[in-house]
Amino acid sequence: MATLKVKASEVLLPVTVRDKHGALVPNLTAADFTLSQDSRPQVIKSFSRESNLPFRVGLLVDTSRSVSSAMENERKAGGKFVDLMLPANPKDATNGDQAFLIHFDREVELLQDFTDARDKLHRELDGMGPTAREKSSNTGGPETSGDERDSRSRANRGGTQLYDAIFLAADELMKTKDGRKALVVFSDGEDRGSKENLNDAIDAADHANLAIYTVYFKGQEERQANDDYPGTGGRRGGGDRGSSIDGKKIMAEIATRTGGRFFEAKKKDNLEEIYNAIAEELRGQYLMTYTPDKPDTDSEFHKVVLKAKDADLTVVTREGYYSGEK
Repeated sequence: MATLKVKASEVLLPVTVRDKHGALVPNLTAADFTLSQDSRPQVIKSFSRESNLPFRVGLLVDTSRSVSSAMENERKAGGKFVDLMLPANPKDATNGDQAFLIHFDREVELLQDFTDARDKLHRELDGMGPTAREKSSNTGGPETSGDERDSRSRANRGGTQLYDAIFLAADELMKTKDGRKALVVFSDGEDRGSKENLNDAIDAADHANLAIYTVYFKGQEERQANDDYPGTGGRRGGGDRGSSIDGKKIMAEIATRTGGRFFEAKKKDNLEEIYNAIAEELRGQYLMTYTPDKPDTDSEFHKVVLKAKDADLTVVTREGYYSGEK
């Protein structure tokens, strides 16, 4: 297997290419594309599907009450995804693929740090449920103090801390890692209580150079809100009947802006199919490298546009990168 070596001055981007029927397209070369950075044409240095760069994958699972009906299916689908991305025996790994698991509701909690061991992730997935603060909010019992939680967690602010979960995964876990990096996020997309906002979460993903694959599942509370208030598009915000949270739109935006892909689980039974599709896409990605025509002397975001010369092909990659964090 070929080794892709990336110099400090080079930019590396994962690229997914699909035909008009939605199938992944193999056997493409750099000559099939045009590339620009900040509206200036660039020369593609390498474009290949073969690499021994490791996969760094994070599973982020919403365990709030609103999506509890899908939790058992989510555990099973997550387990199958782990099996597709990690070798059965870590000793058989050739490139150091690793994954981690975070769950979030009223709190963000790291259940399993980076590991190449399937069994550790399966164990945490099998036992995964609401955090202590989510449970106490539903029972009225005492809350667990912050000192008793993992240091990589966010304190109770109520609601579903989707943005905090993404920010923590990107900034504290992924940012210093090399390799091909992606987050897979299962949620109804309705953030309530995060310290960070949507742009903060996406900026953190950009700084960490990772794509986010989002799996949207319409939560029970959102269904009820739509039934009670037709046309609002979601749960009322702050008790204001005129405001709403469009979780589906938010999840789609997160995926689009980070070069990932949006999926909607129309029923909880198709989660395994979705996770299989994500694994297939990650394994079928190209990796592109190029050296910018101008040296990076700032800390600004540089917009990258990659287009296929064949108009029937759809190209997906990150929107760009921050200087010094390629």
